[in-house]
Amino acid sequence: MRYKKIPSSLFIKNRKNFSAKMESNSIAILTSNDVMPNNADDVMGFTQNNELFYLSGIDQEESILILYPDAALPENREILFVKETSDLIKIWEGEKLTKEQAFEVSGIKNVKWLQDFELTLQYMAFDADTFYLGHNEHKKTLTSEMNTQQDRMIAWCKEKYPLHNYKRAAKFSRELRQIKSEEEIALMQQAADISVGSFKRVLKAVKPGMKEYELEAELTYELIKKGGKRHAFMPIVASGGNACALHYNTNDAVCKDGNMILMDFGVCYANYNSDTTRCFPVNGKFSERQKEVYSAVLHCLKEGSKLLVAGAVSATYEKEMAVLVEEQLIKLGLLNSEDVKNQDTDKPLYKKYFMHGTAHHIGLDVHDVGLYTRQFEAGMVLTCEPGIYIPEEGIGCRLENDYLITENGPKNLTEAMPIEIDDIEAIMNS
Repeated sequence: MRYKKIPSSLFIKNRKNFSAKMESNSIAILTSNDVMPNNADDVMGFTQNNELFYLSGIDQEESILILYPDAALPENREILFVKETSDLIKIWEGEKLTKEQAFEVSGIKNVKWLQDFELTLQYMAFDADTFYLGHNEHKKTLTSEMNTQQDRMIAWCKEKYPLHNYKRAAKFSRELRQIKSEEEIALMQQAADISVGSFKRVLKAVKPGMKEYELEAELTYELIKKGGKRHAFMPIVASGGNACALHYNTNDAVCKDGNMILMDFGVCYANYNSDTTRCFPVNGKFSERQKEVYSAVLHCLKEGSKLLVAGAVSATYEKEMAVLVEEQLIKLGLLNSEDVKNQDTDKPLYKKYFMHGTAHHIGLDVHDVGLYTRQFEAGMVLTCEPGIYIPEEGIGCRLENDYLITENGPKNLTEAMPIEIDDIEAIMNS
């Protein structure tokens, strides 16, 4: 593994909390993700199903977890199924987890080979009344029928055991995963720390005439060197007017003298993620207008992040953040205060220059699971990312940090990443 061994106590605790929510005499089944094909005989890099990882720590394909808290035999209350290796697999793919190694990672004593799954489940299934099955329930993602291992597991179970009750494992995991444990926070802090080094490397490398992807390469080098598993998402390196496209990531334009670059990037470490955005001038010196816009967004970040406190509600927070940005747009001369006063509240004028939300949960997923109707609580980690986008001036600015909500207010996990204008210019010109 690229990351240090995570104590199995984390996954033991996660399973205990999950099992406590299951109704009596029920079985939960969680599967790994597929290894996705690319072209010919090539495959994409493997990314584990985060529900399975959260409950087991297993970071290997072709794995299944069964939880049956009321099983008559204690050894059947937690069963982990992993792929059995062979000499041929070792030659072509390398080592896979042994049963002993799977136990060390997960803390699950009863580890079986994957081919034993169907018969093992059959011995227990008719004693149970309910199955909890996994499915991707993120509001921004749709999976077609039979598209993933989870989908295929749902179809298989319902065909083989049609008279059982079926319930959603995601309902429990999204509730539990919103509150991060000390171990999880430490992993997210490690991801954030790696991202700090990546950003500083970019600041020292950038110069007029470079391609955006050259800066992406600097990010990639540093995060891999420091043990990051991968980019948390496709990084955005957007110079000039490209920064006004929120999800621009072709990263193939020339970074021109006088332009500002918006860089939105994250690091995945041990499957936990950071998500940060910084802006900086190509030539190492902010223009006066760039300073004005940047300072306006930085003000919104500093003031808006103070609103990320226990007891706050997402909808109210976003409205208060919008007011902060609206005030700055007036100061920048982009909006007229009288027009704002008389605006249609259903079509606020600020939307022309600021059109997205500013706080999302982050953890095993960059846009982590959870309900935004739930009040913020200590242990949640959220981003704060206000922005102002002015296409007619070729300026797009967004600034983003990751904040842990504590009983004493928000803690910035990305505090070490330079953000003040003077600090950024000093690094670029050192």
